[in-house]
Amino acid sequence: MILDEDGRTLWFKPLPPGTRAADFRPIEYEGKRLLSWWQDPLVSGGQSNAGIVLADSSYRVVKVIRAGNGYHPDLHEFQITPEGTALITVYSGLRCNLASIGGPSDGAVADTQVQELDPKTGLVMYEWHSLDHVPLTDSYVSARPGSLASPFDYFHINSVDKEADGDLLIDSRNTWAAYDVDPGSGKVLWQLGGKHGSFKLGAGTVTAYQHDARRQPNGNITFFDNGATPAVHPQSRAIEISLSGSHGSTRLVRRAEHTPSLVSGSQGNLQALANGDWMVGWGQEPYLTEFAPDGRVLFDAHLPSTYESYRVFRAAWSAQPGGRPRIAVAGARVYVSWNGATEVASWRVLAGPSEAAFTPVAMASKRGFETAIALPASVKSGLVEVQALSGGGAVLSTSASAPA
Repeated sequence: MILDEDGRTLWFKPLPPGTRAADFRPIEYEGKRLLSWWQDPLVSGGQSNAGIVLADSSYRVVKVIRAGNGYHPDLHEFQITPEGTALITVYSGLRCNLASIGGPSDGAVADTQVQELDPKTGLVMYEWHSLDHVPLTDSYVSARPGSLASPFDYFHINSVDKEADGDLLIDSRNTWAAYDVDPGSGKVLWQLGGKHGSFKLGAGTVTAYQHDARRQPNGNITFFDNGATPAVHPQSRAIEISLSGSHGSTRLVRRAEHTPSLVSGSQGNLQALANGDWMVGWGQEPYLTEFAPDGRVLFDAHLPSTYESYRVFRAAWSAQPGGRPRIAVAGARVYVSWNGATEVASWRVLAGPSEAAFTPVAMASKRGFETAIALPASVKSGLVEVQALSGGGAVLSTSASAPA
């Protein structure tokens, strides 16, 4: 769903029962502003496995992207690179002997991957496999049960960021580390955190079960540091770390924590905004917070207690839905909403004995997702319809008529 600046619902999309969605965000693709999200199952083009949805500013699905080489895309990452390619993550279970690290001899491990592919053709340009480059012994989680139904998730990739020099910054929740990877060779050039890190970690820069590693324009790296589960830190936090060289030391530049404290065992993100603010989604804990550079809380909200949001983003969005506004008349009021419309400033109510005889009878400013408008006493029968007006008074769309 999309909320406005005051936290009111602007757009929502109900999904079929049993369907999951994650990583909902605005993207730029072929010069257009679109929405993207991961969905499983995604029924399209004769397939029903997981996929990535791209929708335009009328909320119409314009493209579906699948993983290549027989895999299914995972929820943890999708982005369009500056070159117009797509980065996605994949989880695949492989049978293997885990006895040497305390698991079963007839076990299985999750080989987590990155694919860069051409979104137009679906052809894979390359794959990076964690098993090729990071040993199982680097993990902080148990190798049990390590079955094919529940593989040893030793790495758990959860973000991929293409850096300015073309390298990939890959984050691993379960090795407590981020890796700078040469996409040409797949080689790990350096590692931040974990058991064999390349840097001497300064005070406050040790992460645990973290998410969302991003290289910022100033060269620093930001994380959503979960610190759990199991608990390693007293609370989850958003942090920015500076690096000294490729094998030097680290320093904590900035951090933000929620009050009261939150410990989020999974998910979460930190979006660094152009004005210096941080938008933080607290993942398993259903909160979203915007912090000023000095740490002041500018916005704080939460979803119902049983909800989770993998990531939260703040961004400009302009849309006009393909459908018409919806109305309902109850008593002496008409209720109007237009799911996803961003340009509506006010509503104009028309009434009359027939559509051919409609005249304006009421006006009201838009107030949240649904606006209730009082009908004048003269409107006791006939039909009613409502027009959506822009700030300049232009008619954007008109509802169907309903009995008064």
